[in-house]
Amino acid sequence: MALEVLAFVRHDCPVCDQVLPALDAAGARLVSQSSPEDTAAQAARLELSRVPETDVELTLSERFDPAAVPAVLLLDDGAERDRVEGLARDRMAALVAEAGGTLRVEGLPAMRPGCGSMTRDPEVAARLAARRARAGGRIVARELSIGELEDPFEALHERGLTDGLPVVPPTPERVVVMLEHTSRHPQDLVAEVPPYGGRATVEKVAINAVMAGCAGPELPIVLAALEAACHEDFALHGVVATTAPPGPVVVVSGPYALAAGMNAEGNALGQGNRANVTIGRALQLTIRNVGGGRPGREDRAAHGGPGKVGFAFAERLDATAPWPGLAHARARLEPEETGVTVFAGEGPRFVVDQLAREPGALAASLAAELEHVASARQRLAWDALLVLGPEHARVFREAGWSREQLQDELHRLTHRPAGELVRGAGGIADGLDTRQITDPAAPVAKFAAADRILLAYAGGDAGLFSALVGGWASGELGSEPQTVSVEPWR
Repeated sequence: MALEVLAFVRHDCPVCDQVLPALDAAGARLVSQSSPEDTAAQAARLELSRVPETDVELTLSERFDPAAVPAVLLLDDGAERDRVEGLARDRMAALVAEAGGTLRVEGLPAMRPGCGSMTRDPEVAARLAARRARAGGRIVARELSIGELEDPFEALHERGLTDGLPVVPPTPERVVVMLEHTSRHPQDLVAEVPPYGGRATVEKVAINAVMAGCAGPELPIVLAALEAACHEDFALHGVVATTAPPGPVVVVSGPYALAAGMNAEGNALGQGNRANVTIGRALQLTIRNVGGGRPGREDRAAHGGPGKVGFAFAERLDATAPWPGLAHARARLEPEETGVTVFAGEGPRFVVDQLAREPGALAASLAAELEHVASARQRLAWDALLVLGPEHARVFREAGWSREQLQDELHRLTHRPAGELVRGAGGIADGLDTRQITDPAAPVAKFAAADRILLAYAGGDAGLFSALVGGWASGELGSEPQTVSVEPWR
């Protein structure tokens, strides 16, 4: 049995100064968490017989991880048997005696708290956690070297890793903290991201979530959104490469949305809420940086839109909700589950009706606006996402209309006679080919089916307003909305 006394100290700790001479005289192994220069100065100031060894990389300190210094440990063949943190005179003397030494306690106070160990400093702890993660294979992404005189914000932009706005530098420390918000292993594959099939692991999504400014709780939602967006039927490659303006619109339904800090009420589709803004941005940055979808190259949008930076919002599922959330309806989730629906959509447009007080009239008003998704002449080729505001939703809730009932009515009301839609009618060149029309009175649907009109519920309480998000080419022609649960990513 080989017993050893190991003492961790710091040069700027007054309690360490008090006990160091006694520990030095007792023959303890002295290890300083300070720099060699500061350690040598402390030894000279205290007239120690030797300069303590230094743990500059904190490797030994990390192994034993004291909460405070001085920390005096009794080791048995390198394994810890006992420890004293801070100055507890009698316990410290007994520990040294057990190892065969004598601690001179004359002049030492009976008890004094120590100073915090360097391993518990928040910045240092984050650096050590990142080092452990790298050594253990939890993070493997290559690190980007930034020159000493480079501005990291400008350097990331110049290297083509941003969406035009500044991003948060994704240091290993920040990425490891982000990864604490999911139970999944950092090297789990989330998806292969179009257009180039980049492998998006949990770690790589976390890197982009850091860059986007996510606080951390948003990460499971971003992971779920990427899973949904990379489903084959969503056709993300087409969404990225089309000359039309859509991008993935992320609708989050369920209690975790609020736990993650998302906004479902006033200005839910706008700025001002960190979670809403960064979730959509993290998804788009991942598509850009992992999948390779870059504007002007792979992304060929003729006009694009603000949603290309990021578009995400939560649904209101409080007592005012007219029906369960969109994800719950589409994926049959339990109320306590949270789901994400990803829709290929353009920017939202304002829908106003301040007079309708019964559901039929309001449905007719909403249907009239739905006709203009892409173009009134374009039929059967587009989906739509209608985001009902509270005052509009109340009309349907009080009338007892279900989601399906409203979808059916909107679908019925968005049929128009073929004769009004042919090329040249009303002086408009675009439209249906007259050679395909046998009956000008035959109704032609705007949407391929009633469920192609998605209904979400969000917005502030004031204002008889809703919002309409036009979709991209639908079904086999383009993209089908996808819904997945967030729960597997938490």
